[in-house]
This record gives sequence, C-alpha cells and structure tokens, in this order.
Amino acid sequence: MKYLGIFLSLWLAGCSEVQKSPLQHTEHSAIGTVAAAIATEPKLAAVSSLTSGVVVWDLTNHSAKFRISQQQPTDNFISHLAFSYQGDFLLSADSKSFSLWRMSDGQNVGFWSLPESTVRDIAVSQNGSHLLIGQNDGKVLHVTLKSGRRLEFLGHTEKVNSVAISPNGRYALSGGNDLKAYLWDTQSGQIIHSFVHPTRVTKVALDTTGQLAFTADSQQQATVWDLKTGRAKLQLEMGRGRVFTTARFSDDGRYLLTGAASRRATIWDLTTGQIAEDFLVSPFPHTRNTSAVVYDIAFIAPNRILTESSSGQAEEWEFNHE
Repeated sequence: MKYLGIFLSLWLAGCSEVQKSPLQHTEHSAIGTVAAAIATEPKLAAVSSLTSGVVVWDLTNHSAKFRISQQQPTDNFISHLAFSYQGDFLLSADSKSFSLWRMSDGQNVGFWSLPESTVRDIAVSQNGSHLLIGQNDGKVLHVTLKSGRRLEFLGHTEKVNSVAISPNGRYALSGGNDLKAYLWDTQSGQIIHSFVHPTRVTKVALDTTGQLAFTADSQQQATVWDLKTGRAKLQLEMGRGRVFTTARFSDDGRYLLTGAASRRATIWDLTTGQIAEDFLVSPFPHTRNTSAVVYDIAFIAPNRILTESSSGQAEEWEFNHE
C-alpha cells in the first residue's frame, strides 16, 4: 500500500503538471469556431464561426476590430484562415473560393474562385504578395497578387493536406496523401527537396529564415529538416495517435509549436526533439462536449503563448523556458 500511495501521488502530480491553467482567456465565439489564425505583430486573431462569419480581434485591447464577409452562399462557411508573416494581410477560404483582406482597414483586395476543385489548406506571404492554395485534386495553386500570375504545382498525385510559404513567397512546402512533402520554387515550379513518409502527410511548416522545414504524417513520424542539405535534423519524440492540426516555428528557431484535435498544445525543444511544455486548451463551455481542436498557437511574448481553439476561447499561457 505504501508503494501504491507513492505511485498515485506521482501520477496525480504528473496529471496536474500537464493540465495547467491559462493565465487568462477571452471568449471569441460563444458557440465555438470552425477556423482560427493568430498574428503576432500586430497582435491579431481571426476566428470563423457558423453564425458570425469571420471576426478579427485586436489582442492588445481584447476587442473586435473587423467583421469580414466573403459573400459566400449561406451553406458554405469560411473553413480556412491564414495571416501573412507580419500580420498585415489575412487570407480566408471556403471550400470553393478564397479572398485576401488588408488588416489596416479591413478592406478586401482580391477574390478568386476554384470551380473545378476544393480548398484543402492556404498560406500567404509577407505583404500579401503571394497566395498558396492546396487543393483536393492534388494541385497546389500559387498566385502572385501584383501580376495576377498563376502557377499550378503538379508534383502531388493525391489530395494536398497542408501548405506553407516562405515570407518572401519564393518557396513553398506542401504535403499530401501521396506520402510525400515537397519543397519547391514558386517561380519555376521545380522541386528542391522531397521528403517521404510512411503514411499520408498531414501537416507542414516552414521557419521564417528559410533554414528549417517541418513535416508530420498521420501516424507517428514528425521530422524537422535542414533545408540546406535536405536531410533530417531531428525526429520529434511523439506517441502514436498524435495528429497535428497546426504547427509553427518560433522566430528564433529554438522551438516548434503544435496543436492537435485532442485539446493538446505543445512546445517542442528543437535541440532535443522532446516536449518542453504541454497545455490542454479548454473544451466547449456549458456543454458535455469535452473535446476541442487547437487551430493555432503562437508566441505573443518571450514567455507567453496564445492558443485559439474550436471551443471559441483564446487562451494565454505561461512558458518558462529558462
């Protein structure tokens, strides 16, 4: 019994360590959200809900800044949101179209439709100059805003699940059901590196310096790649069943931030590949639904993390990394 008591004490301590409480939380949607994105400078969050459309929030004063509408049919909601690197533009998409919005005044600067395919994922470069659309038919569409030039990347043989773009728009990373992720040149469409997984690739990310890439599949392989060599830098030490719904590198390249459909938001130490911190975001309030999908996670200060989840809550967490 003595050892059982010690075991239970350690187990409870471990549980309490994982289930940390947020420093503060703000309700961005009372009924939950279907998509969300975070910009770190300026500090903005965009959330999409079934009843309120897309609302852009100012995270400094916790107030709604803009409400935007893609003028989509009532049965086709905004399911994808992505901020540009410096948060000056927001890209939104439903299943058949996408729009670009200027964050200085909330005005729309472009609208495009996809009559022959459906949107799977989106990304936008700095200044809103380049747009990237991953599609259900295996194509990735790159749009140059100034010239209107369109380039279709045809490297994938099955549906594309995740896309990322470099801040300057020159390089793209895409991953799909064909078990592959490709780093490619958006000017020529030429493949620079290919990364192979044992199962479908579900999430990709690029760091802001162009040195690192991240790819993860639907099982338990998650790899950080050195883009100079195209070789694996490290494997994340993750358990089975952890499928990422979002991923981004910290600006200093020391950490990878991920979210999952299990309420879990995680900070990974990129020197070891191990977990530096784990958080469980809040589930839907006032219901029996105990789940939540983490849509985005970001550093908003050196020791502060913000998460946006399907519960409609923006939550701020403390991260003591020293």
